[in-house]
Order: sequence, then structure tokens, then C-alpha cells
Amino acid sequence: QVQLVESGGGLVQAGGSLTLSCAASGSTFSIIVMGWYRQAPGKQREAVAMITSGDSTNYANSVKGRFTISRNNANNTVYLRMNSLKPLDTAVYYCYVTGRIGLVMGQGTQVIVSS
Repeated sequence: QVQLVESGGGLVQAGGSLTLSCAASGSTFSIIVMGWYRQAPGKQREAVAMITSGDSTNYANSVKGRFTISRNNANNTVYLRMNSLKPLDTAVYYCYVTGRIGLVMGQGTQVIVSS
């Protein structure tokens, strides 16, 4: 089993920055990919960014150049640095991991970007 604890969400003005963190615990040796989804009110869940155990990354087109994902394998934490935030980035952001344990998602952290 893997447990995920997210932090770092909040309210920020457009153009501002936030960093989300997600700490994994439990059977972390089985984690291969760490990443973030988001879901805005009334919209489908969207994959935002992901990073593999080899540090390969992928981003949604809507966040490329503004968001940066990174991971610290020593403490099993994944980060999402979000710059130049826009009101359209407002959503609940969910951390996830995949690997031999399948897909595990966190509880979510709210990000609100005011105009």
C-alpha cells in the first residue's frame, strides 16, 4: 500500500506562483511514475504533469513553460512548481503514483487563482 499526502494549495492572484508537494509513504519502492491531475468544477479530470523514476517528464500543453514537476526519491516526494498562474488553473489538484501497486491518488488540494 502507498499513502499520499498533498500540501501547498491555496488562493493566489493571477500571475502568482504556488508549489504543491506530495509525500508518499508505505510501499514506495514500487513507485515508478509520480504526477499530478487536476479537476476544475464541471470539467473532466486533466493530466497536468508526470515524472518517471528516471526523471523523464511530460506536461499538458496548457501548462508547458509555466509548471515544473520534480521529485526527490530520497524522501519520496513529488513537487509541482506553478508559475504565471491563470484563473483557468483553478482546480483541485490530485497527486498520483503508479507502479506495481497500480494507480494511487491523493485526497486533493485546492488551488484558486483570482483575476
